Amino acid sequence: MADRNIVVVGAGIIGASLAYHLAGRGRPVTLIDAGMPASGATRASFAWIRRSVVSDLPSAPLRYLALEEYRRLERELPKLSIRWSGSLSWDGFDEAPGPRTDDVGALEPRLLDPPAVAIHRQEDAAFDPVAATDLLVAAARDRGARLLTGVLATALCHQVGTVSGVQTTAGVIPAETIVLAAGTGTVALCSGIGITLPVEPSPAVLVRLRAAPGLVRTIIATPSLEARQLDDGTVLAPTAYTGETDQAALLRTARRVRDRFAASFIGASDTKIVSVEIGWRPMPTDGEPIIGRPAGTGGLYVAVMHSAITLAAAAGRLAATEVLTGSPAPELSGCRPDRFH
Repeated sequence: MADRNIVVVGAGIIGASLAYHLAGRGRPVTLIDAGMPASGATRASFAWIRRSVVSDLPSAPLRYLALEEYRRLERELPKLSIRWSGSLSWDGFDEAPGPRTDDVGALEPRLLDPPAVAIHRQEDAAFDPVAATDLLVAAARDRGARLLTGVLATALCHQVGTVSGVQTTAGVIPAETIVLAAGTGTVALCSGIGITLPVEPSPAVLVRLRAAPGLVRTIIATPSLEARQLDDGTVLAPTAYTGETDQAALLRTARRVRDRFAASFIGASDTKIVSVEIGWRPMPTDGEPIIGRPAGTGGLYVAVMHSAITLAAAAGRLAATEVLTGSPAPELSGCRPDRFH
């Protein structure tokens, strides 16, 4: 029935995980996106999955679940290809205490001038964020969810403190619950009904390079270069946004990243630029996820966060359970939207 419908707005990694975990549980689920799945910030993500090492964050109970929840997803979705390569960081990139190694050369034999000591987090992993999102969406559809692409959510249908649907470019979609997982777009949709979410766009540049396969074995993270490599030789290298406003500026940034990479690995001199793009990540002002039902507004649930890749499996399962049962998940208690009021 339409009035039992759950609509998830946003088909990035968070929305896809929510749709997957919501579907097949006796409620009709509709996932909508203005573009294709993973066409926004998810596509431009470095997709580094790592466990939080800071224990006093409000979101720490959620973050501690991250890796185990991805192990669960691997069991449920055998085609989910996660590379459990571990990570290496040095030169102050990771200031938190962590396990150290003095054998970086053995872990990264093609690395020129390896440091004497680096932080080695063996549990860390990464995946193709677009392929993972597509897989979650396909699994949600197998469970009965409906996917609507090219459908932009323009406003929430709101009356007497209750959200009853979403206005889109394809018309109104009625729902008992609207779940907003639209990244920075969630802010405007909430603002339209008087709810303020302190979320700012946090741009980051992702450069894709083509290099000889096998140059990088782990996830490398230093202040001057972050990189990981796929089996086909593609290198993903994120870098800080420095105000680039056109393609020429982005290309200059990509060239600097390519040159740093080529100078860091043996056999990387012929590395080529494949693409460069900006990902506009949603960043809550306190850096912590915003997950839950805004007070005083029925029928609405929000899920906005940075570290979306890391948290997608855990947040998707826990938030879906809250939406379906109404029972609060203790792991999400530090992430509620009402902490700002």
